Amino acid sequence: MLCVCLCIICSIRTDIVKDEKGNLVGDCNNILARWRNHFSQIFNVHGDNDFMQTEIHTAEPLVPEPSVYEVELAVEKLKRLKSRGIDQIPAELIKAAGRTIYCAIHKLIISIFYKEYIT
Repeated sequence: MLCVCLCIICSIRTDIVKDEKGNLVGDCNNILARWRNHFSQIFNVHGDNDFMQTEIHTAEPLVPEPSVYEVELAVEKLKRLKSRGIDQIPAELIKAAGRTIYCAIHKLIISIFYKEYIT
């Protein structure tokens, strides 16, 4: 069925491809066989590890983990006498807690940074 459908498509357009020896092939069945052979050679690599992947390409840039110093700077930038956030903790309380709270916030941020979700 598939061959019949593809042959109908081939008959609509004039398709010519080269076989492995470089000869032109115009018959629909031979074209299909050539493509089948071509893609089986490309995608069915069994045990050929001639290449080594040395770089990992990602869509996201690699970002270093936030430091305690960055948390400290962010807390220092909090404005006083502003309304509380969803956590209902005023900025003055966070600032007054000092180094202890910076480390706790940093630990929380690092956990979120690596898990990529909030637990």
